Formats: sequence, structure tokens, C-alpha cells
Amino acid sequence: MYPQIITYLLTYINYLEQIIRTLLTLLIGKNMFEKPKLNEQPVNMPYRKLQVDNLPIVEVPEKLDYKILLAEHFEKNGKPLKPVQRRKNTKVSVPKSMICPKCGAPSEYLYAKGQYQCKVCSCLFSDKNRFSKEAILKCPHCSKTLEKIKERKDFHVFKCKNNGCPYYQKKLNGMSSKEKKQFKKNPQAFKLRYIFRQFHIDFKPLSKESPELPVVDLSKIYASPHTLGLILTYHVNYGLSARRTAAIMQDVHGVSISRQTILNYGNSVAILLKPYVDHYPYELSDQFCGDETYIRVNGRWHYLFFFFDAVKKIILSYPVSPNRDTLSAIRAIDEVLLKMKEVPENLTFVVDGNPIYLLAQHFFAQHGISFDVKQVIGLTNEDPVSTEFRHLKQIIERLNRTFKGNYRSTHGFGSEKGSVSYVTLFVAYLNFLRPHASLEGNVPVVNPELLGLPTMPARWTKLIDLAQQWIQEKRTA
Repeated sequence: MYPQIITYLLTYINYLEQIIRTLLTLLIGKNMFEKPKLNEQPVNMPYRKLQVDNLPIVEVPEKLDYKILLAEHFEKNGKPLKPVQRRKNTKVSVPKSMICPKCGAPSEYLYAKGQYQCKVCSCLFSDKNRFSKEAILKCPHCSKTLEKIKERKDFHVFKCKNNGCPYYQKKLNGMSSKEKKQFKKNPQAFKLRYIFRQFHIDFKPLSKESPELPVVDLSKIYASPHTLGLILTYHVNYGLSARRTAAIMQDVHGVSISRQTILNYGNSVAILLKPYVDHYPYELSDQFCGDETYIRVNGRWHYLFFFFDAVKKIILSYPVSPNRDTLSAIRAIDEVLLKMKEVPENLTFVVDGNPIYLLAQHFFAQHGISFDVKQVIGLTNEDPVSTEFRHLKQIIERLNRTFKGNYRSTHGFGSEKGSVSYVTLFVAYLNFLRPHASLEGNVPVVNPELLGLPTMPARWTKLIDLAQQWIQEKRTA
């Protein structure tokens, strides 16, 4: 009898649990009892097609001084220029705080006629558009003043709304009858007018500041230089996790070391190597490609931006960012430009269809730094640009696969610092230590002091020594 009662109670409990789950789902909108998916894939949304127009005409308004103008008027006419005489019953008034944006004349010299007009310099302006404080942006096709239509996070969007603009007329007349019908129904789907994006990102390109020289003393660690070289070889070269690296050090070499100690060693070496890797005088080619890939940091998807010399096989830029935005693309490209002795006239970057690279190109153009961006879109060659530059895009994709092969064993990083450390070690390995098949078995950066060493642990140890010597020279310089 007792087993039957127990069976009945268990069945009744399961029934009540199902009712509770159903009620919670209805109240909250999701099932709280579902296990979270830890290995979900990042969302891969198709990029919106973006067109970037040429830079606008920039006019800086002339700045005058009303006191000088009043003195000139007195010398020329023999009498002073009187303030505006206002009628007592007039409804139009000028605020006392209002001044002329061109010459600075006070409110008593301003007419109020819908807009304001200065009696001293004849400047016409409105309260909302005191244009002389900023440069005037004009359409390069019709010379009409651009109108601000949107304010984004990193830039403001200006548009030419002149219906007689040659740019607009050419686009409009070039549409087919089918496109014109679609345009009437959904005008937002077509770009017919000139558009300019004015960036307000607090970032100064090509700012060649002195590198941050770390203070890391590897002589105080308990492991010998050879043991440290072995750890880096297993962990970075062969892509073993810190746990497996600790196991192989114990099982094969008889060295007892914890997983956390291996991570600490890696962080210390990465801090030491980063300024050496970033400021090494690389000999570069004229073919550069870039792409971003996903990495897991503290349970969230981050983005690793790789920019690569496709001929010399040298990684030039590798920032990690929580956002795949324009500022991240700007920083990645800036790191490449800093490694050049001078920016070449025919500089070209080959990237994917992500619009952030076109916006980054526009940002640098506004700072007088010009380069071309070729976008290889999709997996098939559906346009001449993709056909011509597909091979460079495939090169950066192979680099991403190589990194993911090493990164996969880490299962993500617990902090942004850990992700930067691992990526730095990976870049140091590929640039200075890893032989490349397309370079006839040579490493991308040939250093005679590393070539004669027979084993990889010895090369890691020597590379660390070279970085320490470089930092010491910078400190004493």
C-alpha cells in the first residue's frame, strides 16, 4: 500500500510542477526553468548597404569686430552709427542677450524681421542658426548649405535638400519606372540626395605618443626560463588550454604547476611583449586586409579586429572591443597607419561589407588622411571589386581560422585583460616565431638572433630577452 501512495504523491507533485511552470511562463513571458544556452552563436546580421559621398565644401565665416566697424563708419561719414530705433508699440523684440554672431554687435544694433539682421555688418541670421560659430557645410554639387537631419552616437548627418541639385537630379533621372514606383511608396529605401557625416569622436589619429613601458621582472618567477618557454610553446603555439598545459608539464616534464600560475605567466609575458610588438620597425608591403572575428569575454561576445600585411604575413593591428562600431574600426586602422613611415598615396585596405570601415575612411579623410577601402561582399564574386580582391579577403579569413583554432581551447576569457594578453602572445608568435609556408618556411619578421636557436622554447626565451633589452634602451634614451 505504501509504495502505491508514494507513486501517487510523486505523480501529483509532477503535475503541480507543470502547472507552476505554465503559470510562471504566462506571467513572466519566458520559461525560468530552461537551462541557459552557454554556447550560443553570435548574431550574424547582414550589413546594410552604405554609400559614402565626397567631402563637402567647408566655408569658415569671416569674424569681424563691431567696435572697429563703428569706428570706420564714423571716419567715413563723420557721424556715429546710431542704434536701431524701435517703436514703443512694436510686438517684435530682440533679447538683450542676443548679439550678432559675425561681429559681436549687441542687441541694440539688431533688427528683428522674422530673422535678425545686424545694422553694423548686415549679417542675417536666426536664433536657431547662428552659423558663424561653426564652419558652413555646403553641397559640393550645388553649393547649397547642408541641413542637419540626424544626430547619431559618433556623428551628425547632414543632407542637401535642394531639389535642383545636379547630384539629386542625376540619381532621380537614372531610376527605372519600377524604381520610381517603389520610391513613391518607400522613399527611405533609396539614397538620392547628397549626405555628409560630421564626426565628433574624441580621437586624434596618428598620435605618436611614447609607448607605455611596463615594469615586469620575470626573474622573480619560480620557473626557469626553459620551463617558461615550454609553457608558452604548449599554451600558444599548440593552442592547449591552461589546464592541459599544466597537465602536460606534470605528466611529461615532471613540473608541478597550477593552471592559474600558467595564466599569470602568460599575462606577465604579454605585458612585456606588447610594446615591443606594437612599435617594432616592420618592413611592409602595399597590400593590407582587415576583418573582425568573435571572442568570448566574461560571458559576452567581443570583437577582435585583425589588420594584416597580406604579402609579409605580419599582423599589424589586433584591438579587442566590446562593440563592432566605427570607433573600433578607426582605432584598428590607426594602429596600422602608425606602423608606416609615411602614409602612401595609393594606400588601400581590403575589408568585408561592414559599413564601419567606410565611416572610418570618411573620419580619416576629415583629418586629411586619405586611403581607399575595397569591400569584398558575400561569398561569391557578384561585382568587379569582389572579383579583384577576393584573394586578399581569403587571406584574412585564414588568419581568423588559425586564431580560432588556438583560441577554441580557452573557452573564452574571464576578463578583457586576459583576452588582450592571449591575443598579444598569439600575435608575437605569428609575427616572430611561426614559419609560414608562403614565405618558403621563413618567419614573417626575420631576426638573426632567433634563427640560430634549435627549439621553440629557446626562441620564446630569446624573444622575451629582446623585448626586455628594447624596453631598457627606451628608458635610458
